[in-house]
Amino acid sequence: MDLILAVDLKDGLVVHGTSGKRKSYRPLTWGLSPSAEPGKYIKILSPRYLYIADLDRIMGVGDHSQQIRACSALVDACYVDRGCRTPQEYLNAPGIIDIAATETTYNSLPDYPGGYLSVDMRGERVLPNGEHPREILAKARDWNFEGAIILNIGAVGTGSGINIPLLSGLKEVLGKPLLYGGGVATPGDLDTLDSLGFDGAIVATAVHRGSIPLSDLRRGRWS
Repeated sequence: MDLILAVDLKDGLVVHGTSGKRKSYRPLTWGLSPSAEPGKYIKILSPRYLYIADLDRIMGVGDHSQQIRACSALVDACYVDRGCRTPQEYLNAPGIIDIAATETTYNSLPDYPGGYLSVDMRGERVLPNGEHPREILAKARDWNFEGAIILNIGAVGTGSGINIPLLSGLKEVLGKPLLYGGGVATPGDLDTLDSLGFDGAIVATAVHRGSIPLSDLRRGRWS
């Protein structure tokens, strides 16, 4: 199973996200990197795989495209959620896996030509319309996405762990690569995701707190 470092960008800096309360996010300077400048931050942590959420663009107040392209050159693969509202807003750049998220582009998801689908959730329901993730993933089997992410926004940065009943069987419903992010706190959580068939885990807080080894993040694998 792949290990992917999550990076939230806001006001030009890497910020620490908690429970999806984006307006309260602050620069992440308390962890393994003394710098929240994106390029320096990525060079210090040196992950193999990266997930970037451009929070300013998702909220419609800014754009980090230049920083994202620079950061993507430092890793093997970079998943990018930049709040796309239409397929034309994909970056379509080498090394970048574009993401279309239910939160920002729900009504046009069947129109996307590829990339990854982000199933954005609070609690056990998908944003913005409140479906069970199983319903969206069943539809996504017939869409053009290469894979999907279950992103529990409400659990981001909380270390709340894995909701096994919610996640059980989702990989079989989708039938494509499936990643998970939100609340992953321990090696045991990673083992659980692996046993549930997930192909990758998106992590950040647990790495900074030392409960998930930085060496595994740099290797890009949990096995």
